[in-house]
Amino acid sequence: QVQLVESGGGLVQAGDSLRLSCAASGRTFGRYAMGWFRQAPGTEREFAARISINGGVTHYADSVKGRFTISRDNAKNTVSLQMNNLNAEDSAVYYCAASLIWTAAKPSEYIYWGQGTQVTVSS
Repeated sequence: QVQLVESGGGLVQAGDSLRLSCAASGRTFGRYAMGWFRQAPGTEREFAARISINGGVTHYADSVKGRFTISRDNAKNTVSLQMNNLNAEDSAVYYCAASLIWTAAKPSEYIYWGQGTQVTVSS
């Protein structure tokens, strides 16, 4: 079992950057592909980015491509999301999640979830 705890959210202005971190417990972190999702009020949880088990392959939603960068450190059991050039549409609760499916892009394909961290971007 993996427990995930996100941190790093906050209130920023449009154009600013923010770095989210997700700390994982357990010795099996390296077995899981990791993803970041986000959910704004009244909307469905949407995929933002994912990273392979060894960190060598990443995939991004079109809405964040070129602005967000996902990375992981298996030695420290962490996964991060660097977010640059933020805009109001990026405001949401951000969740990290773990999956056994490398190509997982749907929330139902992720088996472990953190509690989320709020990101608010003022325009």
